[in-house]
This record gives sequence, C-alpha cells and structure tokens, in this order.
Amino acid sequence: MIILVLNCGSSSLKYQLLDMKNDEVYDLLAKGLVERIGMEVGCVKHQAIGKEKYVKEMPIEDHTVGIKAVLDALLDKEFGVLETLEDIEAVGHRVVHGAEEFVSSQLITDEVIAQIEKCVDLAPLHNPANLLGIKAVSEVLPSVPQVGVFDTAFHQSMPSYAYMYALPYEYYDKYRIRKYGFHGTSHKYVSAKGAKFAGLDLENSKIITCHLGNGSSIAAVANGKSIDTTMGFTPLEGLIMGTRSGSIDPDVVTYIQEKEGLSAAEMSKVLNKKSGFIGLSCISSDARDLDEAANAGEPKAKLTLKKLTYEITKYIGAFTAAMNGVDLIVFTGGIGENNSRLRRRVCENLTYLGVKFDYDANVVRGVDTIISLPDSKVKVALITTNEELMIARDTMHIVQE
Repeated sequence: MIILVLNCGSSSLKYQLLDMKNDEVYDLLAKGLVERIGMEVGCVKHQAIGKEKYVKEMPIEDHTVGIKAVLDALLDKEFGVLETLEDIEAVGHRVVHGAEEFVSSQLITDEVIAQIEKCVDLAPLHNPANLLGIKAVSEVLPSVPQVGVFDTAFHQSMPSYAYMYALPYEYYDKYRIRKYGFHGTSHKYVSAKGAKFAGLDLENSKIITCHLGNGSSIAAVANGKSIDTTMGFTPLEGLIMGTRSGSIDPDVVTYIQEKEGLSAAEMSKVLNKKSGFIGLSCISSDARDLDEAANAGEPKAKLTLKKLTYEITKYIGAFTAAMNGVDLIVFTGGIGENNSRLRRRVCENLTYLGVKFDYDANVVRGVDTIISLPDSKVKVALITTNEELMIARDTMHIVQE
C-alpha cells in the first residue's frame, strides 16, 4: 500500500511516501519539505530515493498549493517516483492535539474534523495547520482515504492521578485542563522497537523513553502503555527545550507580566519562543551550537547543557520510582540520537540503578545500539525514531479494516 505521510506546520510541511507491505516490510520511496508557505517565495525540497535532490523556489500561497507542489514533485519525470496520483492509496496526517477525544488513530470524517477543530484552543500553533493539511488533501485527492494520528493518543492511558492538576476541579469540567503529553507517536514507536532490540517482552517491561530534540519529553512506559510523561497541557511543561522554558514556578509568569507590563499572549511568547536554550544561554536554540560554545569555554552554554543533563537525570529517577523499577532507558530524537556526550553524562549519574555504561559503544550516532555493558542491571539503548513510519503503519491498518 502506497501511503503519503504529511506533517503540516503553520508555514511548512514535511512528507514521506512509503510503500507498506506490512508493519516490518516497507520501502521509503521519497521524502521532502515544503517551507515558507504563505510567504512571498516558498521552497520545495524533494528527494526520491536513489535520485538527485530536487529543490524549487516558487510562490506557495497556502497548504493546498504546497501539497500540489509535493504531488507534482512525486510525479516529476526526472525526480519523481509515481506514474499517476491514483498510485497513492491513503494519506496519513500527524495531528498534534486530540485531547480526550481520541485514544487511537482515526479515519478522517467530518465528525473527526469537527473534534480536531474543538482542540484548536489547546494547540493553536499546530492543530490549525494539521487541519489545513487535511482539507488541502481533500481538495487535491478527494477520493483518497485519510487518517489522523494524534500526538496525544498514546498518553491517554495515563491514570487520573498522573494527568490531573491540583487546580479547582471546575477548570477540568469547563476546559479540560489536565496533562495530555506529546511526542506520543515517537514514544510508542521507540518503546516497542527498543524492547524488541533489547530482547525484552514489551508487555512485561518498564521502559523510560527520552525523546530529546528542539522539543523534548520523557515518558514512563509500563507494559507497553504510557503511565506518565513530562509534557503537560501543552508542550511547554517538563524539560528545558530549544525555545521553551520547561517547568517553572507558575507565579514567575504573573510576576514577570506585572513587572514588564506584558499581555498573556506576550508572556506566552516569552515562555514558548524566547526561553529554553536560547533564553538561558543567550547564544542559540540549537544544542549543536551550545556544544561548540561550551567547548570554547562559554559559561552560559555550559550552564544550559548542565541543566538539560540534570533535568533528564532527575526525570529518569522520578519515573523509575513511579514504575518501581526500570528495565530499559531509551535515548532518541535529534539530540538523543546524536549527542554522545549528553548520553554519557546522564548515564554516569545512574550508577545507583545498576547502569554500567559502555563508553566504546556510545560513540555511535543515529544507529540503533545498546550502550550499556552486558552485565548492566538496566539496559540503555540509542534507538532511532521514525514517526512517519508509525503514522504509515496506523494508516495502513485503519484503511485495510
């Protein structure tokens, strides 16, 4: 089954085209990125496997035009992989927020679209873009089935004592204020893949998955189900991230608002766009830049990276306690898969769990690897994530039902 996977942002869309034989047997046919949607000049970057990269600048007024540009690239005689659009049998969409409405991926219907629209207030930067992608596909490929795969769905197994906040209960009744968690597609994928790679039975296991990138979250996965995670009502809670503050004393928010005379929207921008790595380091939101600066002796870069290491270590300890043990710790995401020094520094603080770190194995980047020694009481692994494959799998199963 040939499936187009779309991940639509507010001004960009990432895509992959996969030929799914079954869950484990598939071919990646093409992948790419459309940038600067809605700006004067947009850009399509397309790569068919085994062919040269295709880059084209053009006006891309909206997501409908962007998706048409993707389809044109897939059909291109020189750079494409499709003979006809009829070869596309389904489209899978990443949808960031499904609130309590969706505990699993869903075939897109008018009712499902209406429910996604209800969640716009919970993810104002993401859900509108996801909806634009769904509607654009409906215009361009009206007869092709579409599936929504929700970032929040995997975490709907959390118990109420983990997801409820100690606020007046009326705010939950009125506005569904609670922890939802994100990166669920990645946490689900790497926990299952990691268990198999480490020789564990997923349904009888305690796994901590660390998805570390520009956005980061950690999840406690007991017997294949999420029981807690660091991100909350929005992706702002939890770890320090590229531009997000992570968890802070809530009174800090009102204090700064009053001192600086900021509106709620302006304060939200501070917390989501001006904090985290960029805010604390005053250098960059990219961990690679911070590594370079720290190596050069820059004190704020060192502080930022030490804080990230500390928080990862702290949450691993907390989630180990919550599950009364841990069998496997997984590092994934752009930072988790590529920053060997971060993995080392975290694991050197986990000797109390019986972690015995394999320094030689840890030198790898982006390759599935066990980075603990054979006699380590807790296994540690680098596991590459593939959210697009997870979306394609769910799409295949739902369309074939």
